Amino acid sequence: MNDFTGLLPHTDRAVMLEEILSWDEHDIRARTRAHRAPDNPLRHDGRLAAVHLVEFGAQAMASHGALRARAAGHSPASALLVAVRQFEATRTFIDDLEGALEVHARQLLAAPTGWQYEFEVSHEREMIARGRVAALVYPVPAFQAAVGNSSD
Repeated sequence: MNDFTGLLPHTDRAVMLEEILSWDEHDIRARTRAHRAPDNPLRHDGRLAAVHLVEFGAQAMASHGALRARAAGHSPASALLVAVRQFEATRTFIDDLEGALEVHARQLLAAPTGWQYEFEVSHEREMIARGRVAALVYPVPAFQAAVGNSSD
């Protein structure tokens, strides 16, 4: 799956994931080369720091939640990233990595009010970052207008 329309409140270059490889009730795997894009909006002074892999993990979490909602016949709920825990990275910058990154996110907690996931990002089968992210369900008007009413 390459179309993230309606899965994320992000558009265009702000979408860090490019392809969903697989997903099930608890996991999602995605692939991307967005770290190589010279116009990546997370770059600073021409570089992309590894700390931004938190955003890649958060987008995997949000995509997974949206896919699960759609599969259950509901509209995706919007949420705010509220916590990052236990983040670690094996490098300082990632823009110089050739090839794709793979993002794996696993649901730890799902409640009507929010979610918690652990994520891992790898490059050529080597883990380069991991951590946990949590989101709190929060109505974001522009996102709700784009995907419809999430109260169904």
